[in-house]
Amino acid sequence: MTCTETQTTPAAPTVLGTIAATRELVRAARAAGRRIALVPTMGALHDGHLALVARARELADLVIVSIFVNPLQFGPNEDFARYPRTLDADLAALAGSADAVFAPAVDEMYPAGASQTTVHAGQVGELYEGASRPGHFDGMLTVVSKLFNIVQPDVALFGQKDAQQAFLVRQMVADLNLPIEIEAVRTVRELDGLALSSRNRYLSESERVLALTLSASLRAAVEASARHENVAAAREAALARFDQQPDVRLDYLVIVDPATLLPLEDDATGDGLILVAARVGATRLIDNAPLTFSTTPAG
Repeated sequence: MTCTETQTTPAAPTVLGTIAATRELVRAARAAGRRIALVPTMGALHDGHLALVARARELADLVIVSIFVNPLQFGPNEDFARYPRTLDADLAALAGSADAVFAPAVDEMYPAGASQTTVHAGQVGELYEGASRPGHFDGMLTVVSKLFNIVQPDVALFGQKDAQQAFLVRQMVADLNLPIEIEAVRTVRELDGLALSSRNRYLSESERVLALTLSASLRAAVEASARHENVAAAREAALARFDQQPDVRLDYLVIVDPATLLPLEDDATGDGLILVAARVGATRLIDNAPLTFSTTPAG
């Protein structure tokens, strides 16, 4: 850098701790005709979250990131107290990309201690993640609906890694006639295929190697579908990867219709989505991948 050049520091996002301050920012943005994007997170940000923020920057004039570890999403034996809280590092990561961060305390979001009125996720909310974590999606949709009401975004960004979450948010928006666009951004992975997750930091070096079983199982299913094998064969190919790693405890592995998130019949054709969850040591991980089933080999 020459003596005539200056080094600029990316602007830090404005930190908002109250609903009132956030609504005031939103009112000013609306008065100026600005388009608003919301990226809801629980913090402990990684490159997957930052990809959502980058996409939000392309879609809107004002980008608000929420950082809130929502107690309603955690069951009694889950890691609410242990969940990483890294606000200072998160703010540094968001410098130059997010305009504002809404980081409320629990009693700001739940002043009565808990919500008496909640959002029920319905049938799909009781499957897969919902079966393993009862009430999780009701808690997730409740806090997302509160965030939507506070921020009133034009568009909200979610990660495709949490495919069931994104599906249920879309369903809520449609069912409640909310004027919000929902965009799911594709999963960001390490070079070896491991999907980025805030919980990856819990993995030991050996557990991280074992965690690659999830992405390996997805690849096996994708390869089977590319060979024009049916749903049952793709599922068996994915399950075989877990059979080879007994130290990885499979929770569920299912191939669903992405339009309904209900299981596909073994002879179904068209689009599919494989969902998987497993525990590596004390850490529970999820992943998914799109599939296409066809009885006719590509010409």
